Amino acid sequence: MDKILEGLVSSNHSVPVKKGVVKKVVEAAEKEVTEEQCQALYTLTARLILLGEDAFQKQVGFQVLEAYARYHRTEFEHFFSKDFVLGLLQQGYGQLDRKDPVIMDYIHCCLRLLISCPSVLEIFSVIQVEVLRMVCERPEPALCARLSTMLSDFVQCIPRDKSAILFCQQLVRTISYFNCTASQERELKEYVRQVTKVSTLLQNIWKTEPATLLPSLQEVFAIISSTDPSFEPSIALASLVQYIPLQMITVLIKSLTSDQNVKDASMTKALCRMIDWLSWPLAQHVDTWVIALLKGLAAVQKFTILIDVTLLKIELVFNRLWYPIVRQGALVVLSHMLLSFQHSLEAFHLVVPHVVHLVQSLRTDGLSTSNAFLLQFTELIHCMMYQYSGFPDLYDHIIEAIKDLPKPGEEKIKLILNQSAWTSQSNSFASGLLRHAGKSETGKTGLVNLGNTCYMNSIIQTLFMATDFRRHVLSLHLNGANIVMKKLQLLFAFLAHTQRAAYAPRNFFEASRPPWFNAGSQQDCSEYLRFLLDRLHEEEKTLQVLESAKLKVVSPDATASKHPGDQTSTEGGEESPLTPVVTKPGNDGRTLIERMFGGKLSTGIRCMQCNSVSKKEEPFTDLSLAFCPSATSHGGPPTEGPSEEPKGVCQGSVNGGSEVLDQGSVKPSSVQFVPQTNEPPLSVPDLVNYFLAPEILDEENAYFCEKCSSLQRAERTMKVVAAPEYLILTLLRFSYDAKCHIRRKILDNVTIPPLMRLPVHAPSPPRKSFSSTSSPLQVDSPESSENLAKKLKPSQKDEEEEERIDREEEMNREGEMPVQSVPYVLSSVVMHSGISSESGHYYSYGHNINGTDGTQHPANYFALEEDLENGQAEPSLSVCSALSTPPKQAEARLSGGQEARDWLLFNDSRVTFTSFQSVQNITNRFPKDTAYVLIYRKQELTGQNINGGLTANGMKLNAEPPLQKELLDAITKDNTLYLQEQELNARTQALQAPSSSCSFRPNGSDDNDPPGSCGPSGGGGGGGGFNTISRLVF
Repeated sequence: MDKILEGLVSSNHSVPVKKGVVKKVVEAAEKEVTEEQCQALYTLTARLILLGEDAFQKQVGFQVLEAYARYHRTEFEHFFSKDFVLGLLQQGYGQLDRKDPVIMDYIHCCLRLLISCPSVLEIFSVIQVEVLRMVCERPEPALCARLSTMLSDFVQCIPRDKSAILFCQQLVRTISYFNCTASQERELKEYVRQVTKVSTLLQNIWKTEPATLLPSLQEVFAIISSTDPSFEPSIALASLVQYIPLQMITVLIKSLTSDQNVKDASMTKALCRMIDWLSWPLAQHVDTWVIALLKGLAAVQKFTILIDVTLLKIELVFNRLWYPIVRQGALVVLSHMLLSFQHSLEAFHLVVPHVVHLVQSLRTDGLSTSNAFLLQFTELIHCMMYQYSGFPDLYDHIIEAIKDLPKPGEEKIKLILNQSAWTSQSNSFASGLLRHAGKSETGKTGLVNLGNTCYMNSIIQTLFMATDFRRHVLSLHLNGANIVMKKLQLLFAFLAHTQRAAYAPRNFFEASRPPWFNAGSQQDCSEYLRFLLDRLHEEEKTLQVLESAKLKVVSPDATASKHPGDQTSTEGGEESPLTPVVTKPGNDGRTLIERMFGGKLSTGIRCMQCNSVSKKEEPFTDLSLAFCPSATSHGGPPTEGPSEEPKGVCQGSVNGGSEVLDQGSVKPSSVQFVPQTNEPPLSVPDLVNYFLAPEILDEENAYFCEKCSSLQRAERTMKVVAAPEYLILTLLRFSYDAKCHIRRKILDNVTIPPLMRLPVHAPSPPRKSFSSTSSPLQVDSPESSENLAKKLKPSQKDEEEEERIDREEEMNREGEMPVQSVPYVLSSVVMHSGISSESGHYYSYGHNINGTDGTQHPANYFALEEDLENGQAEPSLSVCSALSTPPKQAEARLSGGQEARDWLLFNDSRVTFTSFQSVQNITNRFPKDTAYVLIYRKQELTGQNINGGLTANGMKLNAEPPLQKELLDAITKDNTLYLQEQELNARTQALQAPSSSCSFRPNGSDDNDPPGSCGPSGGGGGGGGFNTISRLVF
C-alpha cells in the first residue's frame, strides 16, 4: 500500500483523483494491517512530511500518519522511538538539516498522536536535553518559535530545576540574537509573531517556576549592559518587559543603581538600549521601567549618566511620537527626560526644530486619539518654553502652531517643573510607585475618603458585597438615564473592574447625598442607607409609572389587565429605562430594592377587654433594634419618657426611621460610659427577639378600642410575615436622654452570630370576629414610635396569668399561625468607632464569597444542615436564634485555614484580609468600636423555598453579568488614565518628600491617613490605633 501511495502522490494524475485514492488509503487504516506495512507507511509519511516537494504531499503525509497512528498505536510506538527522535534532532533527515523548522513540526505532530502511550515519557526526557542544546546554538526566530509552540503544548519537555534556569537564560540570550531582515509588512508581522511566541513561553516558565525569573532578568541586564562593540542586542528583548511584574521595580532598580560592580559605561549602555525598546510595537510597561531607572539614577545622584543618555537619545524618543502604536509611552518618557533636564536648554533645543511638523501631523492624521495626545504634548512644550524663555526666534513658529490650544496656567507650570527636577528625586520614589501600582492582595478596590465620607464608603462597600444585589444592579439596562441607580451601577462596575487601588466616588456622592447632609460633615451611615434605598426605590417606581402610562397610550386594551409596574416592550421595540437582564416572572411590579431588601411586618393590637384584634401589614427595608432597658442602664434606673430607646421599624424612608439624631455638638463631659459587668453580652438574636416580643399598652399608652369605645389595656405583637433576601439590622446605639439633656452612645458589646434563624409567620386570613374598624397602627408617627419603645409588662402574677389565658383562648379561636425558621448568614457589618454620633469613624467588614454563583458558603451550609438533622431549631421556631458552627468547621478556622481570608476589612482606601474572629472580637479589643449596621443574607437549603424564595432563575444570578459596552468603555478609559496618573503621583510624592518630617517608612507600608483624616476617634480598631484629641468623623 505504501508503494501505491508513493507512486500516486508523485504521478501526473489530477488532484481529485489523487484525493480519492488517498481517502481509500485512510479508510483502510481501520482494517487489519501487518506491522511491516505499518512501518512502511510510517516511513513514507515521514518522508512526505519532511521532504515533500509541495504542500499537497505534506498534507497527504499528515493525513495518513494521523489515521494509521490512531488505529495502530503499538506499531507507531515502535516506529517513533526515542532513538528516532534523537536522530532527527541531532542529524536531521536525509538532506534536511536538523535546524529546519519542519522537523520540529513533525515531532510536535507525533507527540500529539503518542501522548497517551507510556513510551512518550522516554521521548520527553530526550527532548528536555536536546532543547537545551538547541537554544545554546542560537536558533533562528522561525525555529525558535516552532520550538516554543511545542514546549507550550508539552510542558513535560521543558528542562527542570537547575536546567530550567539555564534554559531560560539561554533562551533570553537567543532572543538577543533575533535580527529582523523583513522589508515587507507581512514579513514584519510574522517576525513579531515569532518573537511573541518565544517570549510567551518564557512568561509561562516564570509563572510555573518562579526561581527562574530573577536569573533571567540578570541575564537580560548582562546583555543590554554589554559594552562589546561587535555585538548589538536585538530590540526583540523588549517583548519580555511586559511579563516582568511591576512589583519588582523597587527591588531591581535599587539593586541596579546601588550596585558598585555596575560601571557607569555599562549602565549607560543598558539605559540607552531600554529607551530603544520604545520602538517595539507590542511592548507594555517599557516607559514605566525606563522612567523608574531614570529616577533611580537621579536618587543616587548619577547625573553624568542621565545627561549623556538624555542628549544621546532625546531625538530618537521624539521621533517615536510619529508612530501611533508607540507614541503614548514615548511621550511619557520624553516628558520625564525634558522636564527633569532643567540645568540646561540643550536637550529641549535638540527637538525644537521638529515640534511644528509633529503638531501639523497630529492635527491632520484623523486618529481619534490624536487630539488628546496633542493637548498633552502642547502642555509639555509650554512648560519647556516657560523654563527656557528668551528665544523668540525659535519659539514664534511653535506658538503660532499651537495658539488655539489650551495653555496651562503659570502655577501649574511651576508645579510640574518643580516636581520633575532631578533634585526632587529621592530614595522614596520606588515605594511611591509601588504604592500606586495596583490593588492590595485582596483584589478588591477601596474608596477614597472625600472628606468625612466614611459613612458613605462603608455603606457602598456593604451593598457591593451583597452579591445578588450587585449582580442585578450591573445587569440593568438603564439606557443613559441620569438617575442615582445609573451612577450606582457605574460605581459598582469600577469597584469590580478598575485597576486602581482606591476609587474616588465623587459623582455618586454628589448624586446620593441627602439634601440636609452638609458636605464635609459627619453623618449617620444608617440614615444615609435608608435615604439611598428609598431614593433608588422611588426612582424605579417613577420609571415604572411612566412606562405603564406609555403602554396604556399605545394599547389600552392590551395593558388594562397588567400591573402598572410590569415591564413590557414598548412601541418600536424601545426598552424600558430600567430593564434587568434577568427578570423574575411574576414579581408583581416590585422594585429591585423591594425584591432584595423588602420584607413585611404584621402588627397586631389585641384589646385585653374584648379580645378584638386590629392588624396591619407594612413593608420594611431594615429593622431598628433597640437595646433592652436593663442592658443599657447597668447600675441605674432606666430612663423614662422620650429618652427610652424606640423599638421601631424603618420602611425605606428617612421619615419612617425611628432614630432621629441630634446634630448638636457633643461635649466630652456629656459622654456616659457603660461600666463593665459580669453579665453575658447581648447577641443580635436577643435584640431581634426583644424587637418582636409582645408589649403591654397601659396607662398613658393605653389603646383606644373602637369596639369598647374607650381606652383599654392592650397587647401589641409584631411578626415578620415576609422575609427579605437581605435583612438589614440597625443597632440603635445613639440615644438622647431628655432628663439629663445629654447624648450618649451605648457601648455594649453585642455578639454577632455568623448564622441565625429568623421566625417568619405565614399571614392568617382575616376573621369576622376581628374589629375591622379599629384604628390602624401608625408606626410612622413620633407618638407611636415612643409607644412602640415602651415595654410596660405588669409585675403582678394574676395579671400575667390572665394574659396567658387570654392568649391561649385567642390562639384556640384563630388557630396557630404557621412559623418558618428562615436561615440567614452574615454578609457584612458596619462598625462605628468613637464615643458619639458626632465624631468617630465608620468602616465595614464584608464576607468574601469566592463562589461563581455567590451562593451559601459551604461551612454555613453544613451548619444549617446539621442543625436540621439534630433538630436544634425545632423547639424555638417562634424566636430568633443563632446557629452553632459544626466542630469540624470550628477546628478548620482555628487551624488558620481558608476561613482566615473569608472576610475583608474595608477602611476607606484600604482593603485587607481579616477573619470572622476579628469581627467578633473587635469590641473586646477596642471598646469604642461597635457594630452598628448588619446585613444578613437569606439562605435556602436544597428543597426549600421559603416565602416564595427567589431562585437562580429569579432573584439569584449564578455569575457576574458581562459588562455592558458603556460601562466597559468607561472603565477602559479610566484604567488608561490611571496608568498616566501613576507618574504624576510619583512626582508629587517626590516633591513633598523633602518637606516631610524625618521618619522612615518601610517599603510597602501605607499608614498615611486618606483625605479627610480617616482614623478612628480614640477607638483605634478601624485605622491603626490613633489616639488623637478632637478627631472628628471621617
